Amino acid sequence: MTLKGSDQEMWRAFLMGETPMLGVGRRIFGRLPSSPRCKLCNAPFGSPGNAVMRLVGGGPSALNRRICKWCIRKVVNRPGGAELEITVLLADVRGSTALAEQIPAEEFSQLLARFYGTAARVVDEHDGIVDKFVGDEVVALFVPGFAGSDHAADALAAAGDLLRETGNDAGGEAWIPIGVGVHTGISFVGTVGEGDARDFTALGDTVNTAARLTSLAGRGEILLSEATATAARIDTSSLEHRHLTLRGRETAVEAWVATAAA
Repeated sequence: MTLKGSDQEMWRAFLMGETPMLGVGRRIFGRLPSSPRCKLCNAPFGSPGNAVMRLVGGGPSALNRRICKWCIRKVVNRPGGAELEITVLLADVRGSTALAEQIPAEEFSQLLARFYGTAARVVDEHDGIVDKFVGDEVVALFVPGFAGSDHAADALAAAGDLLRETGNDAGGEAWIPIGVGVHTGISFVGTVGEGDARDFTALGDTVNTAARLTSLAGRGEILLSEATATAARIDTSSLEHRHLTLRGRETAVEAWVATAAA
């Protein structure tokens, strides 16, 4: 893929899904079965299409299993990124310290592994990318180039499905108690670090605000910001409103509480 212009322009086109060669690649790879696929070029990761990809050195990247080796290589080799609007979802286990004390360490690790796997599958189904697993928390990014212009709505749909899949919906028996925070805003998205320590991630106030919202979300709750509600065109008239003063943030955040059923 030959790109012209500054690195920032390249990154913006990449993250917005506007790189011309991606469109060509998506059409070609779209003819090869089957899902899941690279979020950018559509290269198949599932059988039987993955057999063809292995023959030509393709497949999921080690950096992010939702993106293929080829697409990641094109951007990782050109450090940098771009600022753009994204939606960030964080899901956190409630009372994980007490939970870890109540069960054997191996059983707790298996529980977290199940949570990670469930979250990764749900996020993928809604065209998001798992940025990282941190302790008992999952961080997911919904970027226009992967999720499209409805990234805020996709993130909320993923949040609802994640509550249902873990039993945190109304009347459900949770096999792991979680709360979710969702926020939409401008963030720097790109590669950070050098050499083997380089990582594809998102940075800035948007990510920090999402993290603060998550810390205040109760079990079975989705705490979504006003920015997310607006971007997703959500009718908040029936939702509980909260005026939040977040730690480390000068201005308050207007937020609403949703559940898997709402």
